[in-house]
Amino acid sequence: MFKITIISSPTRVVSDDLDRNIAYFLSDIGYIPRLSPDTDMSSITASAYFRLFKECFLINSDRRWSGDELMSYLKTSRTTLYRHLNKLKSLDILEETQEGKTKKYRIRSGDLLKAWGWVEVNLKIALEGYKKNAERIAYLLNNRTSQKP
Repeated sequence: MFKITIISSPTRVVSDDLDRNIAYFLSDIGYIPRLSPDTDMSSITASAYFRLFKECFLINSDRRWSGDELMSYLKTSRTTLYRHLNKLKSLDILEETQEGKTKKYRIRSGDLLKAWGWVEVNLKIALEGYKKNAERIAYLLNNRTSQKP
């Protein structure tokens, strides 16, 4: 399943603050709740979900992490970790590999921009599907009205 939030005007952060840019990006795509300009950034940047994305998957983008390694690094529960891993997987921004009996995770292709390319492909496919459905509905509606006496 592919799932992303699309908003008509994503937050534009004109700042050299990496954490603020990451937080608004994650908020805009639906990974974390919507942020407001007065959001306390210290609580966001200290959170497990933010640190997972930034420290584990962006800063250490080549590393493949096991669930146990991530839980230990983030000092979080299995439930919390997998809730956030599943959100990132649903965005198709995260890749999961199997090494023996262990699943390991990293940002897709080890690079945020390459990972985002996968998101764009999924969006294009989804939008094409919606368009085909809209075209079919319009066709059926036009046929229905032209057949009325």
